[in-house]
Amino acid sequence: MDFKTDAFMYLLGSAVAAFCIVQSFFFLVKAWRQGKKLGLSSRTMKNTAVSAALFTVAPAIAVLATVITLAGALGIVLPWIRLTVIGNISYEVTAVQSALEGFGVKSGLAVAIADREIFTAAAWVMTVGSVFPLVLLPLLLKRIQKKIGKVTGRDTKWADLMSAAAFIGLIAAFIARALAGAGDKNIAGDGAGVMSVLTLFAAVGFMLPLQKICDKYSIKWLEPFAMPASMILAMVVALLAAQLLPANFVVLEWRG
Repeated sequence: MDFKTDAFMYLLGSAVAAFCIVQSFFFLVKAWRQGKKLGLSSRTMKNTAVSAALFTVAPAIAVLATVITLAGALGIVLPWIRLTVIGNISYEVTAVQSALEGFGVKSGLAVAIADREIFTAAAWVMTVGSVFPLVLLPLLLKRIQKKIGKVTGRDTKWADLMSAAAFIGLIAAFIARALAGAGDKNIAGDGAGVMSVLTLFAAVGFMLPLQKICDKYSIKWLEPFAMPASMILAMVVALLAAQLLPANFVVLEWRG
């Protein structure tokens, strides 16, 4: 049996998921009791709970898309454990790819990891990398906010500019991988080629109209769904293309 999906991994994943669920219910009960003490009506608290539950749907779709993205290389269980607790697609994918490149693996997430050492290293990179913010933010957050406040206080446009620059830089790394990323020569379709570009443009093609609809009609509830929906639809396009297009064309790549 594949070590990535053996009984121990599923047991570990189930334990982590159960802990998170129990923790959520624990704080839900405490919040409900505190609300009663403050004189809030049951109807108000029910509406708040329902709204909060609905608000989690969009992040859940993004989490599912991330699990699907990572499952090909890491199996389903480790991404499930990771995304149950913390993480997002921009961090998790980058962390795994960095770990693989450290071992000289250029196939990225296209090929399942069969080496236990590489799998363990990827898991450690994902875990340790996400621990630092949890440790550093409580210590440095106030200082960072003061520095940012001084900059943005002079000109409020700087806040939007810095956020946009950070996001664009992150997205640019993924775009570069799709357009010019070098892959393993022994793996067909691993480098930048028809499928990577098709998937990229499909995601952009879905994202732009969805964002336009949100802005034009002020549909606030749709905004959190736009990116995960675009990712999933782009995956569907890639799957359909792999089945419908000629095989030689599908595996065509210029950085293999």
